[in-house]
Formats: sequence, structure tokens, C-alpha cells
Amino acid sequence: MRCLVTGATGYIGGRLAPRLLSEGHSVRCLARKAGRLRDVPWAAEAEIVEGDLRRPETLPAAFEGVDVAYYLVHSLGQRGFEAADREAATNFAEAARAAGVRRIVYLGGPAPAKRESLPSAHLRSRAEVARILLDSGVPTAVLRAAVIIGSGSASFEMLRYLTERLPAMVTPRWVRNRIQPIAVRDVLRYLAGCAHLPPEVNRGFDIAGPDVLTFTQMMQRYARVAGLRPRLILPVRPLTPGLSSYWVGLVTPVPNAIARPLVESLVHEAVAHEHDIARFVPDPPDGLTGFDQAVVLALAKVRDAQVETRWSNASGPDAPAEPLPSDPDWSGGTAYTDLREQAVGAPPAALWRVIEGVGGEHGWYSFPLAWSLRGWLDRLVGGVGLRRGRRDPHRLQVGEALDFWRVEEIVPGELLRLRAEMRVPGRAWLEMRVEPAADGRSRYVQRAVFLPHGLPGHLYWASVAPFHAVVFGGMARNIARNAEHP
Repeated sequence: MRCLVTGATGYIGGRLAPRLLSEGHSVRCLARKAGRLRDVPWAAEAEIVEGDLRRPETLPAAFEGVDVAYYLVHSLGQRGFEAADREAATNFAEAARAAGVRRIVYLGGPAPAKRESLPSAHLRSRAEVARILLDSGVPTAVLRAAVIIGSGSASFEMLRYLTERLPAMVTPRWVRNRIQPIAVRDVLRYLAGCAHLPPEVNRGFDIAGPDVLTFTQMMQRYARVAGLRPRLILPVRPLTPGLSSYWVGLVTPVPNAIARPLVESLVHEAVAHEHDIARFVPDPPDGLTGFDQAVVLALAKVRDAQVETRWSNASGPDAPAEPLPSDPDWSGGTAYTDLREQAVGAPPAALWRVIEGVGGEHGWYSFPLAWSLRGWLDRLVGGVGLRRGRRDPHRLQVGEALDFWRVEEIVPGELLRLRAEMRVPGRAWLEMRVEPAADGRSRYVQRAVFLPHGLPGHLYWASVAPFHAVVFGGMARNIARNAEHP
């Protein structure tokens, strides 16, 4: 079949596309910027088309000739996400119907026990999207999943960091609510299997793993699997979902904007009410993946640096006509730059290895306290901070998150350009470039660029400029030194 995957730059979509390809399907991916998928291992096998679900005029070409369309996008963490998701789902449904698509598959959130009252804006939005797609006139399968356990998922990283960093903790009372988590491998199997549903099926299905646990039990079982001592967990009433999200944001890499809807989804029990999906996509011969085995598989991927996608892969829409640091005239306006150059007594390949390894556990090669403080300040104002780390300790690809940066361009052996995603009154980039020099040596060129927004932007640059000699100057010197003495 020809399958259209929306959200292919995200956590689930980025794993589903190669699975569909491996099963012999033809895959077309819809992305706002095709370049975001340029470096994924399966890019050459898929068709990448540019389009935006909030711009319906860009959709007909993407849906043409499609048999099965997967809706795997959401605006979680963005302001006004309910309206954005409503608009995107409506445009998706209309484009699918107009193109004669035979099946829509949507991965949504859990249905709470009291179906008449949805507990959070996040779940309300997921349910609204499901209704829009089910009423589209195109046969639709809505898969409702609670906590997804897999390397790089937001839910798994929240569980992992809370358990590993806090041997004792005071927690909100919702940690006693029952949850039925599901392994990401089973989610992908259900998504792929739904491509073959008979045309009369137009309904939702609960999908879940075999274990029903509280979040407390999940933390204790994670600790056991990871070889940690049992955790001391004391649930208390005063920690509301809002306060809980700040607590999660403080301890884990998941920022408050994403932690809050995740936490709100756990305030009510998230247990499957039926298992009808097995009539159409039978359970595997050895059964669904249990919680402990899902954690073992996820930790093995993290340990071996084989995390295919992460929750941070997805990002919000970029600003229109965004100028790049390569634009010679900067599209008008003021641009502040900090340029550093350093002779390197090592070949270009050695310098490039250091550049491509920046961030995450390797750090930023200068004044760690300053970088850490900047990350904490960013989290205090609702930003992502430094804790997103990196997906792979040695290799980067366009579009992935790197601490509080996003990889905007990478030319192997020559250029790494990062776009800032911390909260600043303007737009910022950091460019790191390798230039060949005489006698097999190299030259390191580093450029920080800031485009201010209004007076706050100019004041911001003036306030941080005095520290650049220490932070950016030290960074250039230390990158050169590490290339010379690995």
C-alpha cells in the first residue's frame, strides 16, 4: 500500500515509517521542511513532501494516491494547542476524503474511566481529534494508549530520571493511580497492523500492555530492573498537577510545557477497557511485551546509543522567512555576532570529531558553570534548558535536539549550525566550521549570531556580551585543544 505518515519527524512517526518500509509498503512522509528528514537512515527509501496541516492548500499533492494515512501529529507544549490540533485534524480529514484515502489511523490518548468528563486539556484535545477523524467519512481507527515505554519517549524519560535521581521523594497522590503502560514495539505493531483493517471498521481501540501498575510500582520495578535500591516514595495531597509538572521539569529533561499535560493525563486512571484490537491485529505468539521487558529493551538502546528517535525530535513550526546566518545581508535589521577563529594543530577530521561530539555528556568545552546556569535560568522561565542532551554521543542529524539547541544544518566534516531554542528575546544561532590549513592542519571558525526582537533583545545582548570572551573564547580554545590532544 501507499502510506502517508504525518509526524515523521516525531517520536512515533520516525519509527513507524521505517517499519512500514520494511513490510513492503510505499511510504510518503509529510513534513513542514523536507530537510528535517534528510539525514534519517531510511530517507532514500521514502518519498518526502513538504506541506503543513494548517495550510490546506499544501495538502492535495501529499494525499494523492494514498491508501492509508497516519495522523501522528500534535501541538503539545505549544500555546493554543487545542485550536491548532482542531484545525490540523479538520484539514487532514478533508484532504483524506477528497483524495479517496481508504483508511485513517490515529494514535491518541487514553480514555478515562468516566468518559463523560475528560480530566485535562491534553486528553480533551486528543478526544476531539479522534471525533473529527471518525466523522470524516473515511474509515478510521483510533488507537488509545496511555504511557508508552521505549527509549527516548517522554514518558519513559520522566520515569527514568525521577527514579534514578531521587532515591527518596515526596510525590503527588496520583502516583497511586492505576496505569496500563505499553511498549513502543507493540504500539508500532498495532499501527502497522491497522493498515489492513476491513473497510467497515470505524472506531476506537484501547491498546495496552499486560501489566496494570501504579506509577509508584513502575518506579520501584524500574529501580529493580536498573539495579538500583528500592525507592522511598511518600505520596502527599498538596502536590497538584501544576506543581507536579514543575517538580518533574526540575528533575527530568522533560520541560514543564510537556510535563504538565503528561502529568494531567495520569491524574485519572489509565487502564484499557477492552482488547477488541486483538480481533484484527492478533497478539504475538509470545504475548505482549511486559513492563519489565520493555524497560530492559529501552535501557539497552540507551546504553548502546541506538535510540532511533526521542520525544525532543519534534519541534514547533518555524517562523516564516526565517533568516539564516549564511544570508549575506541578514534580510535587513540588526544582527549581533561573536566571531572566534583558532589555528588547530590537528587534521580537519580530528577537529570535526570534536565538533560533532559537543553537548550532552561531552559538554560545551568552556565554563561549565555558566552553561549550567544558563540552562537553569531557561527552565525557570519555561524553556527546555540543557537537559535534553543528545540522541547519539557521536553522530548528529538535521532536525534533532541538542541540549537547548536544534541542529539546523550539518555538512559532515565542514559545518555544524545550531539554532537556539532557549527562551530569548530574539533568534540565535551558533556556527562551528572546519577549514583546511597548510601542512594537513586545520582552522576552527566559530560564530554566534543573535537577531534581537525589539528593545528587550538589544538589552539582552548587551547584558551577556561581557561574558562572551570567557564562554565563547574558551570554547574555541578548548575545542582546538581537544582536537590536538584527544
